Amino acid sequence: MKFRVTIERDEEGIFVAECPSLPGCISQGKTRAEALENIKDAATGYLASLKKHNEPIPQSI
Repeated sequence: MKFRVTIERDEEGIFVAECPSLPGCISQGKTRAEALENIKDAATGYLASLKKHNEPIPQSI
């Protein structure tokens, strides 16, 4: 599955990554690459939790 991810730099220079299709799935990193890797881990955990609780999986892009 593929989900859209946005990455923006905050006022302190930290990269913040968010997956809009997965409400509340947000992560960060010191670099763009680190933020991307962290959001992948966060999304994997998010999807595992949905599956565990028999919740619907959002549509991927």
